[in-house]
Amino acid sequence: MKTTILLALVSLLGAATLRSQSSDASVDFDKARQLFEKHQSGGTLTADEEAYIERARAAHDAQMKKQGGGGDLPPQGQDGIDWERAQKLHQRDSAGEKLSEEEKAYLDKARAAFPKRNGGSPPPSSANAPSSDGIDWRKAQDLFRREQSGEKLSEADQKFLDHAKEVRRGGSGSAGGGRGGVANQRKAPSSLTPLTDMSADDKYEGEDGGLYGKGSNEPPEALKKSAAEALAQIQPLNADGKPSGNGKIAFISISMSNATQEFSFFKSIADGDKRKSDKLTIVDCAQGGQTMAAWARPEGRNWDEAMSRLQRAEVTPQQVQVAWVKLANAGPAGSKSDHLATLEADTIQVLHNLKQRFPNLRIAYLGSRIYAGYASTGLNPEPYAYEGAFAVRHLIQKQIAGDADLALDKSPLLLWGPYLWAEGEKGRKFDDLKYTQDDFGSDGTHPSNSGREKVAKQLLEFFATNPYAKGWFAK
Repeated sequence: MKTTILLALVSLLGAATLRSQSSDASVDFDKARQLFEKHQSGGTLTADEEAYIERARAAHDAQMKKQGGGGDLPPQGQDGIDWERAQKLHQRDSAGEKLSEEEKAYLDKARAAFPKRNGGSPPPSSANAPSSDGIDWRKAQDLFRREQSGEKLSEADQKFLDHAKEVRRGGSGSAGGGRGGVANQRKAPSSLTPLTDMSADDKYEGEDGGLYGKGSNEPPEALKKSAAEALAQIQPLNADGKPSGNGKIAFISISMSNATQEFSFFKSIADGDKRKSDKLTIVDCAQGGQTMAAWARPEGRNWDEAMSRLQRAEVTPQQVQVAWVKLANAGPAGSKSDHLATLEADTIQVLHNLKQRFPNLRIAYLGSRIYAGYASTGLNPEPYAYEGAFAVRHLIQKQIAGDADLALDKSPLLLWGPYLWAEGEKGRKFDDLKYTQDDFGSDGTHPSNSGREKVAKQLLEFFATNPYAKGWFAK
């Protein structure tokens, strides 16, 4: 339920023009929301996808007008205004696109003429448009977009956006008893030790240290052997999944907003790195709002979008052989065992879905979240961001122990990818990775550009140099 509320919040604030459902059965608003998020995260839409969003907006507007809610600018008229053009300008303005001075003037003219066509009601405007609840949702949408892009908001803007989020959730700022309205979230201890720095004798709620347990950051011998076997099977494949000297190795990402922000940055630097094999195609399939709970649904629209991205990258599902999966769910709460039980169960289903869709997938490198000690919302604060690493370790240990749900006919082989957590500016002994508040957007959860760069460089160095990855990544 908490996940549903938080995903709805992203949809409502991140795509305000899509915030109602329609009786038009030909429009899938879940698909439209994902297309909007793709556009907001910098993705390029095809002409068909842009048309789909416009159709969804038109259906939304029609529904709003039926309910007396106004909607967007009317479609056409005989009053000297090309309303179709005005509608498109309005949509571009709403999406944050910069208009030319001539376009702004035309849109202002249309807005001035709009009340005469709509019974005197004012048109949607980018300024001074408070709704009946006292919130200027256009301003909230713009602030949310800036926050998601990693921009640091002013204190006044952040306060306004936080209030808008509470109103959208139906709360008053104190409802729910937890951060951001999420009930039953624990507070983090005053200090947390990176898993890579913990010994076998160190303990966190009964868990010892090391990525693979017992204080070790190296795979146990049984896993090393399995990894060597899996690595030996990764080779260039043709579109049908057959070995070919002219074939490809496809490497994908699966997870949510942080992951797509980080992995897309990684792709941009990896594609230009001289160590990368020219047989390797990197495809960012992670998507905003799509946590493990969302990817666990076998027929979710996020899977359709992932397949579309592969197609645009000119690779087939049969060529996908490696994946990076970042474990996280939105709004975690309760005890560590409650949190991890849900996260692990969802991830197992995600791994099953991956294996079914990508029959030649050999290895999934798992990862947990970055530091969340600066988080100001309940999306995934500490200690939950920190604890995700134990979910990764548990799944790897279960597969080594022969858990039937993680058998290699149901799941790829599981290995750690780079461990990305460090305790803020204290960093970690394992290396010099540190996170400052400037590495995050104003919500303290999503990385800013500098935060994305730090993660991207960790990913690149791991895949280019790690003995359990460089064989397929490097030339």
